[in-house]
Amino acid sequence: MSTVSTRAPARADRTAPPRPPAGRRRRREQQWPAYVFLTPWMIGAAVLTLVPMAVSLYLSFTDYNLFDPPHWVGLRNYTEMLTEDPRFWRSVGTTLLYVVVAVPLKLALALGAALLLKNLGRGRAFYRSAFYAPSLLGASMSIALVWRALFNDGGTVSEVLGSLGIDTGSWVGDPDLAVYVVVLLTVWQFGAPMVIFLAGLQQISPELYEAAALDGAGRWRQFVSVTVPMLSPVVFFNLVLEMIQSFQVFTPAFAVSGGEGGPADSTLFYTLYLYERGFTASHMGYAAAMAWLLLIAIGVITLILFRTSRSWVFYADEEGR
Repeated sequence: MSTVSTRAPARADRTAPPRPPAGRRRRREQQWPAYVFLTPWMIGAAVLTLVPMAVSLYLSFTDYNLFDPPHWVGLRNYTEMLTEDPRFWRSVGTTLLYVVVAVPLKLALALGAALLLKNLGRGRAFYRSAFYAPSLLGASMSIALVWRALFNDGGTVSEVLGSLGIDTGSWVGDPDLAVYVVVLLTVWQFGAPMVIFLAGLQQISPELYEAAALDGAGRWRQFVSVTVPMLSPVVFFNLVLEMIQSFQVFTPAFAVSGGEGGPADSTLFYTLYLYERGFTASHMGYAAAMAWLLLIAIGVITLILFRTSRSWVFYADEEGR
């Protein structure tokens, strides 16, 4: 009897399916509504993002003109782009020049405006809204066309500079100045990073400035030793966002150059050349290859920024580590 009684539970344990712990069952019961509400987003992400990305990746290895079926050509689009297309490299150079000049200027102006608004008492809400407005309006085609008119021959900018004895003529028609019309339009839209900088400045403890002042630090020393290190995560966040957006600039370049990248390809930005090859020349396979190369380049540069950020981005919760 003792043998049978001791082996029976063992057989029962082997045959009975394991039951999940009560805590795990409770978590599953609490999670299923979240999956129900996320289902429309997941369907949209698959249909509108993942599937088009897969199709564009396939098209980048084909010769496709939007009218005939795609014809597989392998790596020919990529080899032609990198070795046989001088306009491709001009578009890369123009885009890199724009990114290197526009992004630092925009972030510097945004930080300067945020520092001024931080210590401003009355009217701060008004100025914050006024400075933010160009970020909402500047990306539109209408504003870009107005900007082109301002810097064109006989425009306001050339007239004002001419009255001061500086004869620049038409910026839009000058190959050396045309790209800076787009740069200035981008820098003018400093409101979005300014608001983020202002939020970061308001999170810095006043006690840090008081301690620095007691040690004899002036305003500049406080800015370098307190503001910049404590604001470095916000600087890094704005830097990554602005860099990604700058590589994809299209509307200002299209409006300023009239859609052709002129004069002398001085405003032939990467995305503008991509648009030209895909929708003007109907080389959609080539344009898809350019799009994927741009995605890879942005990913690599973003990865480099994240890796190098360890040496200059300061997080307060890491102080004691």
